[in-house]
Amino acid sequence: QVQLVDSGGGLVQPGGSLRLSCAASGFIFRISTMDWYRQAPGKERDLVARITSAGTTTYADSVKGRFTISRDNTKGTVYLQMNSLKPEDTAVYYCHTLAGYWGQGTQVTVSS
Repeated sequence: QVQLVDSGGGLVQPGGSLRLSCAASGFIFRISTMDWYRQAPGKERDLVARITSAGTTTYADSVKGRFTISRDNTKGTVYLQMNSLKPEDTAVYYCHTLAGYWGQGTQVTVSS
């Protein structure tokens, strides 16, 4: 069955960096568009970044220039490199496929 396992979250100070990983299995990863979403307390789940099978990337305006999405098709894994983190980046981050599957989420907290 389809499985997405999110990892890499944690507590980081403002200006710091984290790299999230999403290990995928149960579907043909290399032809799948993959997303990272995030949900802060009391807010809707929003798209952060997307990468197509061809490697084309798109980002939310709030993270452009700070976050980078990438993929390793040999490992079936998608990454989100997050730099220059801000307190407003605090949220649970979820991996997602366009087929409608979600990872379990990983908590990112940016605080001094």
